[in-house]
Amino acid sequence: MNLESPKITIDKPAQEVFNFLSDLKNFESLMPENISNFEILEADKFLFALKGMPEIVLKLKEVNAPSKIVLGAAGGKIDFSLTGEIHEINPTTSDVQLRFNGDFNPMMAMMIRGPITKFIETLVSNIPTAI
Repeated sequence: MNLESPKITIDKPAQEVFNFLSDLKNFESLMPENISNFEILEADKFLFALKGMPEIVLKLKEVNAPSKIVLGAAGGKIDFSLTGEIHEINPTTSDVQLRFNGDFNPMMAMMIRGPITKFIETLVSNIPTAI
């Protein structure tokens, strides 16, 4: 299952957006209001939980400055990734988009498509005010 957030334009240089997203503790400020837990486990790993959902651990898997950051599931039964793509428009403006990619059976995909779409849309829409 592949999902994409809307592409947003932010009045920040690509390197500044990249630096913000590379620092995993900053993801706490991007989370939806219904977050019930956020914890940095290691320099490259964090845990979060939304109310009514199981805890999810994400690990920094790939960094390609200043255009790409890939977070992936760290353990657990489900394998997925969340990719942040940053494109410089000019020296002071960037586009940012999040992509979710996961391998789910059709029933699971149908159940989680809506909540995950809303989740990545919330993350990306919080970036301009968080930086």
